[in-house]
Amino acid sequence: MQEIFTKEQIKAKKQARLYMEKEVSTVADEMDEQAIFPKDLFFRLGKLGFTGIMCPKKYGGSGMDTVAYAGVAEELSRGWLAFGGTYSIQMTVSQLILNNGTEKQKKKYLPRLCTCESIGAIAMTETAAGSDVASISSTAMPCKHGYLLNGSKLFITPGGEADIYIVLFNTGSKRTDKAMFIVEKDTPGFYFGRKERKMGYKSSPTRELIFENCFVPSANIIGKTSNGLHVTLKALECGRIGVGAVAVGLAQAALDQALTHAKQRVQFGKPIADFQGIQFMLADMATSINAARQLVYYSARLRDAGASYNCEAAMAKLFASDTAMKVTTEAVQIFGGYGYMLDCPVQRYMREAKALQIVEGTNQIQRIVIARNILGNMT
Repeated sequence: MQEIFTKEQIKAKKQARLYMEKEVSTVADEMDEQAIFPKDLFFRLGKLGFTGIMCPKKYGGSGMDTVAYAGVAEELSRGWLAFGGTYSIQMTVSQLILNNGTEKQKKKYLPRLCTCESIGAIAMTETAAGSDVASISSTAMPCKHGYLLNGSKLFITPGGEADIYIVLFNTGSKRTDKAMFIVEKDTPGFYFGRKERKMGYKSSPTRELIFENCFVPSANIIGKTSNGLHVTLKALECGRIGVGAVAVGLAQAALDQALTHAKQRVQFGKPIADFQGIQFMLADMATSINAARQLVYYSARLRDAGASYNCEAAMAKLFASDTAMKVTTEAVQIFGGYGYMLDCPVQRYMREAKALQIVEGTNQIQRIVIARNILGNMT
């Protein structure tokens, strides 16, 4: 680890792990079962400097890099996916504003996101527009001094808890006429639907967003009225690094539990870790996690170097989330009957892992992105 990471990156990673072990992991199972969003605990991430890790110091951040962010995301998710996943969304929101917003927008919103005074969310998905983001039907109609927003967004996390929403709307008749708007929680005409009942990832709430003649000033547009789709897709690239890191952390948590159980569980007079069948499972789990981790940090380093990382981020998201699904399932198998009981944490890991194969572009979409890159077809 010393040869791969800088001292600053290692310090951030260790601090994140320590915070999760001392203050968060112990309450994760109970809060997940009750679907409680850990707002006070999440607010502490700002105090510790984690939510501003990739923002310049002039906006209240610490000016670190993508590798440091990935390390923190991994450790937070190793403690609790709902925590790490929400953190990943927060970072994507801040990076979207940092890379595409006006100076006025940066000064207004980034300090709030960096300190976690405000929680952020991104809203693109609709009933008839999931992976095909360009097919959204929500509209932004120009009016005096701004726009009237109408439509709805589906499956938005952390809907209802977030204070700042970055939302994609149609601004014209062309498929590419789209813009991202900043909409604050208390804006008139902006409402929330019911809280969704989910299989896993329960403590990070998911809700529908509803817009009915919701007025926002022109100053709330991120970028231009015709480049929202491009802004969205670029934001997803960084988001995929985050999801990859989150998946690695979850998979590592499952392996940690499986290793401990395999050493302690005795069958036929010896620990099950002594049986070759279990050893091979653990070896495959560890190998896949390490391979996923390398993909994640490689794509993060490419981003920090200013190089193209679209394909690598897609690979990292794809492989890491598939790994998380496989490793958590294997962990349940190693635990046997205990693994299927709700009191055992590995069953929660398995339910949570499934979401990672769907968010930030399904893994089928990632394969399309990868194929287009390696075939040289970026259309």
